[in-house]
Amino acid sequence: MGALELRDNLLQYINQADERLLKVVKAVMESYWEEEIVAHTIDEKPLTKKAYKEELNEALAEIKKGEYTSQEDIEKESESW
Repeated sequence: MGALELRDNLLQYINQADERLLKVVKAVMESYWEEEIVAHTIDEKPLTKKAYKEELNEALAEIKKGEYTSQEDIEKESESW
């Protein structure tokens, strides 16, 4: 059974499903997409969507706390290399 046929079958089930089943299917799909690999670290380790969002949130928190180096500071520092 190919992907197209599977989609058709699933759509038939979904169109007949009650609210409880739809909530289960939605939860499964959301979980599946959260575990999708969307990026890799510089060490080439895979990052899931969930882990990627966590990394972004941590970085944003550091920026808000002023924990970053500006491009200007990096340029000044690199002059002495």
